[in-house]
Amino acid sequence: MKLSAVILSLVLLPTTALASTTSCESDKYHQYVDASLSWYQSLVDLSIKQDESLKEVGDWFLAGRKHHFELNREAVDWYLENDKAKLDLTQSVESWLQLTQQDVKKLSTQQDDLGRYAKKAFDDRQSTPHKKNYELRSAFADLLTHPVNIDKPLNAYNEEMTKIAAIECN
Repeated sequence: MKLSAVILSLVLLPTTALASTTSCESDKYHQYVDASLSWYQSLVDLSIKQDESLKEVGDWFLAGRKHHFELNREAVDWYLENDKAKLDLTQSVESWLQLTQQDVKKLSTQQDDLGRYAKKAFDDRQSTPHKKNYELRSAFADLLTHPVNIDKPLNAYNEEMTKIAAIECN
């Protein structure tokens, strides 16, 4: 009885270690997504603060970013569990997912959660840009050329990304 328990423990050990690594990688990617969405929210908030007429386009932009990052979060988790071929975990976390536009299009036809996320992101990519998209992008450019205006959210994002980069999943 004791011998079979020891053998079972040894057999399950690699699976447990793999699950732990996968969980760590998933958590690391989720933190990256959350930090990125927070950064984009800050950019939009600051842009609207300078020009309230950008509220609608800002909401449109954030919805697109949210769809993009929700797809990526879902895809990374799926590929970590099922097929790491679309992941390059040797890269920095923002470069892990290796999906092409064709991959997203193909995923968007699936009738599961990953397919639903892919459909939203694919539809965003295929849609006509908001009529004030250029004005919003110009507001972003203006903010980014005056770093003092975005110092607090930029530092917060950079600090978060530094913490995330330091996470080692073994």
